[in-house]
Amino acid sequence: MRRLSAGLTAGVLLLVATACGSSDDGSSDTDASSGGVTTVKVGLIPIVDVAPLYLGQKQGFFEKRGLKLEFTTAQGGAAIVPGVASGQFQFGFSNVTSLMVAQSNGVPVKAVANGIASTGVAGKDFGALMVKKGSELKSAKQLEGKKVAINTLKNINETAVRESVRKAGGDPDEVDFVELAFDQMPAALDQGQIDAAMVVEPATATIRSQGGVEIASPLVDVAPNLTVAMYFASTQYAQQNPEVVKKFQDATAESLAYADAHPDEARQIITTYTKIPADVLAKVTLPKWPAEANRSSIEALMKLGETDGLFKKTPDLDALLP
Repeated sequence: MRRLSAGLTAGVLLLVATACGSSDDGSSDTDASSGGVTTVKVGLIPIVDVAPLYLGQKQGFFEKRGLKLEFTTAQGGAAIVPGVASGQFQFGFSNVTSLMVAQSNGVPVKAVANGIASTGVAGKDFGALMVKKGSELKSAKQLEGKKVAINTLKNINETAVRESVRKAGGDPDEVDFVELAFDQMPAALDQGQIDAAMVVEPATATIRSQGGVEIASPLVDVAPNLTVAMYFASTQYAQQNPEVVKKFQDATAESLAYADAHPDEARQIITTYTKIPADVLAKVTLPKWPAEANRSSIEALMKLGETDGLFKKTPDLDALLP
């Protein structure tokens, strides 16, 4: 397994993202308060998933609770975790596998609010395993010996693709996984640099617009209504700032409910932090934004992570989850 082209590693990208953050002094280890408003830095991935936070900020759900969010973007949850653990961000958005990996490695992280869930419908999810137009690949079983792009090696999307390959009767150890940012996958697939890509929106819609075809719904294959990602803090920050965490939890829950009930507004806000074209955005499959995490689905994801050797020790879900 290897990284494709000259893509930045998660660690380097974290430094770049942090350096490009909107902090005035760039050295604050804690949130800043002024005039009754607490400013918190939030590490996010610039994908459809995080639309509720942008929407909630716009709707004033955080402001009315005395919070102001400053967003910094990174390639994936694996890059955001160390930023939260070190105090560069007060909160972050990460897939659940990254949080379990971090905890098993002794990184003190605590999930504080739900993020997103799969739609649970095969062929109609925001995440998809896709091939280019005219590809001879019709099943995940045929990926043996093929080059498959995922955004982060040894993480949720690799585990999910491996499960799809297993369920299709193939050997996931024979798949050649390469690391590539989501927004680079459509072009790489179109140009034949990779054979398949595990993408999430808006890359999913982009590949469909190129005539690409879905051959599996890996997130659906993991578990019904899979909790894919959550918002989290460091354990220390959560313990020392329970009031701020509670405000963030409440505002995020309101934001998730609002986004779920107003999909058109969610689509509109996505245009403010991504470069997705309007015609592609109209075809984007939105994730589910439930207020509560689905614990049984997280347990299924944990078991797959153990099977794939992602954890140094079994994650403690009681300590990790809200």
